[in-house]
Parts: sequence; C-alpha cells; structure tokens
Amino acid sequence: MRQWIGVARVRHSITITVGPRTFRIGSDWRAPVAALESLYADYPKPSQAIPDFTVRLEATKPWRRFIRASVAIAGDHTLPDAVPVSLPHGLIAAEMAMNLQMALGERRFLLLHAASVERDGKVLIITGESGAGKSTLSALLGSRGWRFMGDEFALVDPVGGLAHPFPRPVSLKNESVGVMQALLPNAHFGPVMQDTPKGDIRHLVPHADAIAKMAEPATPALILFPRFGYARDVRDMGTSEVFVRLTQASTNYVALGEAGFDALTTLVTTTPARAIDYPDTDSGIELVEQLWRELA
Repeated sequence: MRQWIGVARVRHSITITVGPRTFRIGSDWRAPVAALESLYADYPKPSQAIPDFTVRLEATKPWRRFIRASVAIAGDHTLPDAVPVSLPHGLIAAEMAMNLQMALGERRFLLLHAASVERDGKVLIITGESGAGKSTLSALLGSRGWRFMGDEFALVDPVGGLAHPFPRPVSLKNESVGVMQALLPNAHFGPVMQDTPKGDIRHLVPHADAIAKMAEPATPALILFPRFGYARDVRDMGTSEVFVRLTQASTNYVALGEAGFDALTTLVTTTPARAIDYPDTDSGIELVEQLWRELA
C-alpha cells in the first residue's frame, strides 16, 4: 500500500523519534525501512502525528527500482548535487538524509557536529574532524558507565545552555568496527556495509539507558578536541580558538543569528576546553577520565 510522504507517494515508511525530533522516512524499497526498523526497534514509538522532518528514498528513474537500483535522497531539505547510492547502501542513505534534515532545517537548537556523553548530570562534548575518533570514544565511554547522548550532533539549547540528547545508532567505521565488536560482543549491531565512500560501516545501537533517558538534557562541563593516532598529549585552548572551531563545527550557527552567537559565547566562556592526542583507545579513555576528574 502506498502512503503519502511530503508531496510524493511511497511504498514503505517508518516514523522514528530521536531525542526531541521525529522523522518520517518513506522509501521505494522495503530493505532500507526494514534495516531502520531493526536499528530503532528499542526506541520509543512516536507519540505525535506530525513529524518534524520528512525524508524520501526514491529511485532516480522508474526502472532504477529494479535494474541497478539507485537510491536518491529527497525530503523537506535536499542538496541538488547529492550523488545517489546503491540499494545495498540504502541504510546509509536514510541516515545521511536524517542528518541533512537536521543540518539544514533545525532552528530550535544550536547544532554542533560532535559526540556527547553524560555523567552525574554533566556533559562531555567531543568534537573534531572526521577520523578524530569521537564516535569510538563516545561509544566506549557509553559502555563504561557514561550515558551516551549522541555521536553526530550535540544539541545546545540557546535558552539555558543545556545539551539535549540525540542518541542515534553509532556509525562505526573501518577498524573501529572490529574494536567495538570485540569489546561489546552482546551489543546490537546493524549490518556491515562494505565499500562505502568512507570504507566499511556498521551501526551500534546505544545502551538501553541512553534510549530510556533521551529526553533528559544536562549541563555542558567539558569540551574536548581529540586526535587519534598521535603521541599522547594534552593542550590548553584559548576561548577564541574554541569559539572559531565550534562555529566551523556548527551547521546552523549562521542561520540562528544572534541566538546562535549568544549560545556559543555562553558555552565557550563557561565550559573548559582541551585538545588531546592519543595513540590508542585505552590511552584516549584514560585521558578523558583524567581531564574529567580535574576540570568537570
């Protein structure tokens, strides 16, 4: 049975709530929706009828549903030059589409491209370039007594400065897939997707506590800028440098205008920040715990 999603009819759909946002995702194929149903099976069922964002996974041409199936992203917000992906990577297309809606459409929260975890009502924000290790660090901390709050976006409320959870499944890449599988053999993992533009990808469903408490915000207490694969080091960071780096890490700082400036100014002037280098995951966790005891 076809359903209306946005302005188009789709054959399969799912509605997902993550933290304060709800997504309605429609697809020309069953496979991406089935993968999402598995990954988000433990998440609460949406209570509202109208989603915040809609997404469609569409065939680029009618015959592309069957012959060399090609998945294009459509929805409330799109990028005209986005390249379609093959159907075996349809789950990645859905995750990319959800990220895109947040990046281009979110106006309530200041978005930071960052991971975040919480302990004792205080939040550690971990941000950096792709490959810095923020997803792996946050997932490891989430398995060691911290509450995982997200590895894609940190949502900072301009009113009050609280960080709100957005605990999507963790997108693990390449070597980190094997590391996390060995450390968490009983965890819920999604399918392995090989030969993506970022290599091999497998999703890790967050601990049940992260999902149960995804409506509970907390106060930022420490900002870390990690670099994986370097000799162990800790460096102080000036407020101006932190501010500039976080403007670069935000997808909607400019769109929020004065509210975004005020929110980011408050965050960087009230929250200590450090840059850390670490050669392996054990060293990274040790550095995080040490800085948390000293600064948070």
